Amino acid sequence: MRVLVTGSDGYIASGVVDELLGRGCEVVGWGLRASGREAPGYSESVIDVFSASVGDLREAGADVLVHLAWRNGFRHCDDSHVDDLPGHYHFLQRALEAGVPRVCVMGTMHEVGYHEGAVDASTPCRPTTPYGVAKNALRQLFLPMCETAGGEGLWMRGFYLVSADGRGDSIFSKIVRAAESGQRTFPFTSGKPKYDFLPYERFCEIAADKILSSETGVTNVCSGRPVSLAEEVESFIRDNGLGIKLEYGAYPDRPYDSPAIWGVKDKGNLS
Repeated sequence: MRVLVTGSDGYIASGVVDELLGRGCEVVGWGLRASGREAPGYSESVIDVFSASVGDLREAGADVLVHLAWRNGFRHCDDSHVDDLPGHYHFLQRALEAGVPRVCVMGTMHEVGYHEGAVDASTPCRPTTPYGVAKNALRQLFLPMCETAGGEGLWMRGFYLVSADGRGDSIFSKIVRAAESGQRTFPFTSGKPKYDFLPYERFCEIAADKILSSETGVTNVCSGRPVSLAEEVESFIRDNGLGIKLEYGAYPDRPYDSPAIWGVKDKGNLS
């Protein structure tokens, strides 16, 4: 199977590409920068997907497109999310026009907005940040587009990633970098909200499972278990021997964060 992965120079794509290669897929990466990856079965091009043509997509010859390209994913209130929405929409439109049989797009639990409880097929989406609004709008446009074009469409709603490699701008990455720079304390919130966390490797493994399945609609990439932010971060610090102490209450909790939100581990097919 030949899989085209956009955002191949990005944080999530690195692990997803590894998983796909490990399962015998031929992977083509498209990114704004060269990833430096050299592996059997892998090739890549430096390309802005917003400028990619129908001809470019046909030439890639993909059985599956995995659209992971998305900038400023950790900056939830950045205007770029809304500014880039038409580019994502038209790129996916061109992919279906090019005849790509299956298209998988990474979504986010921030599409749901302020919600307390499990996220499943009946959960309404009321996003409150530009990031959540843009992702939710793309989902609402993308799935009907797939139905009209007769292609398989899968929207993978991701929850929280946990990684100790220091990449990205998550709270975990920031703590790793702070510890490496010699900081002994780290300014923190109350840590009370509960979220759905997955280790990076497990997140990528689940995503690959879903990409290579016949599943369509919306599916959660999640653990299915709510854990308080404080508990998860304290465990992360302890397990990785970081020797840093959290300074609780240094920052207020974000007003748009839910008290407790987690995904339901089912096949979904949410509309």
